[in-house]
Amino acid sequence: MIILLFIVHMLIALALIGVIMLQKSEGGALGMGGGGMSGFMTGRSTANLLTRTTAILGAAFFATSILLVLLAQTTSGPRSIIDRGTDRSGPVPTTPLMPNLPGAPAAPGAPAPAIPAPTEPSAPLAR
Repeated sequence: MIILLFIVHMLIALALIGVIMLQKSEGGALGMGGGGMSGFMTGRSTANLLTRTTAILGAAFFATSILLVLLAQTTSGPRSIIDRGTDRSGPVPTTPLMPNLPGAPAAPGAPAPAIPAPTEPSAPLAR
């Protein structure tokens, strides 16, 4: 059901892009339609048809978007890491994943590694 609705959603999106590209722009930049179809329809009726089609496709796009979100929320598993943390299905690891790295935190209850003091002061930085 979700896949079919997603395919319809993508077809509506492509149709919406096509209808928007056909409209005559105010600046004359990308408008492909408009003045050249005077034999079939007048300029005003073409604009009205494209405006209505854009509004209908836009409403259908929003409706399919909302339906996709509602259908995606019906999954049975946890939705986020925070939700997964509340239902502890197994033991929580307490040891670090890579304990041999320098600067890695020590295991709980173990003493922190001592940082050696410098034996001589460092040279001043050049300006």
